[in-house]
Amino acid sequence: MKKNKKMTISRSRNSSFDPKKLNPFLVCVISLAIFIPSSCSDLSPPTLINFGDSNSDTGGVLAGTGLPISLPHGITFFHRGTGRLGDGRLIIDFFCEELKLTYLSPYLESLAPNFTSGVNFAVSGATTLPQFVPFALDIQVRQFIHFKNRSLELQSLGYKRENYMMDEEGFRNGAYMIDIGQNDLLVALYASNLTYKPVVQKIPSFVAEIKLAIQNLYGNGGRKFWIHNTGPIGCSPKELALHPHNKRDVDQIGCLRVHNQVAKSFNKALKNVCKQLRSQLKDATIVYVDVYTIKYNLFAHPKTYGFENPLMGCCGYGGPPNNYNVKATCGQPGYSLCANPSKSIVWDGVHFTDAANRIVASAILSSNFSTPNLTLHQFWLP
Repeated sequence: MKKNKKMTISRSRNSSFDPKKLNPFLVCVISLAIFIPSSCSDLSPPTLINFGDSNSDTGGVLAGTGLPISLPHGITFFHRGTGRLGDGRLIIDFFCEELKLTYLSPYLESLAPNFTSGVNFAVSGATTLPQFVPFALDIQVRQFIHFKNRSLELQSLGYKRENYMMDEEGFRNGAYMIDIGQNDLLVALYASNLTYKPVVQKIPSFVAEIKLAIQNLYGNGGRKFWIHNTGPIGCSPKELALHPHNKRDVDQIGCLRVHNQVAKSFNKALKNVCKQLRSQLKDATIVYVDVYTIKYNLFAHPKTYGFENPLMGCCGYGGPPNNYNVKATCGQPGYSLCANPSKSIVWDGVHFTDAANRIVASAILSSNFSTPNLTLHQFWLP
């Protein structure tokens, strides 16, 4: 199975799937044609409730800490800083576009948020552990419980969905998304001097927090869960620049071996947790998404998807091979910007570009990398 999944986005002529060429709208149309009966009027409107880190932070760290994230971040699509770490949209933004939703407002946004499409608790830098530290996963779940209780309380006092709020149906039928873990792995790698065994020993405690989050969300009414595994952190230009290495330390495409080995071990444990929870929470749907394979194939076959210099960030300092320097990161004095961000996979040494996120989102929406094999649209089918 793993070989077939990889083949779907490789350069093989036998591949039947190319995420670069996949039109997200066609995914929607095909899903509708196959699964939706003739009348669509009774379908519940989609809502997304998201938890995570910078991979899906649409402005939480800006609202929560005041950390300025201004141009050049956002330069490609929004043409202004939005609190997103990237030149444009994140994967979750493409999900919103696919589902015809407004982009998710951060839970912490105090001025004119719009929660009719859902709510985003993700904050850049978030981890699963330690607990009780802003903005760890357990804190995000606690924030959700307060948000739900307060929303329903206000509606009992006369506030309506038209007041840019989530209603009871939105909470009941929402897709609860979690994308977190890479920061835990990186912190553990740094603490172990990039040693595999000490990091792997900590992975059960990381995935236990994700399991607990799903259980708590289930206890508060969640029944639809969409869980992303972590990406190939060893292909990050930042990591390659920060850690001197030789040929034995990297794989065949130049990514750090130990980083990707711990990511794979984390993903294996997370997939097992999802499997366990499916057997325990019989009336819940828990979808595990293999983001790692999708992202790794971009680095392995960049030209197939229109990218150049896959291990080099677009925005940073230092030039080849990685264009990353901790003293002049993207947006800080001394940084430089590549001529065409759409030719880069990585924006600032860590986070993906709008162009790369589009391809990753399209592959995810295909359902080819999901266990069970479901699309987001199918969450809201009768």
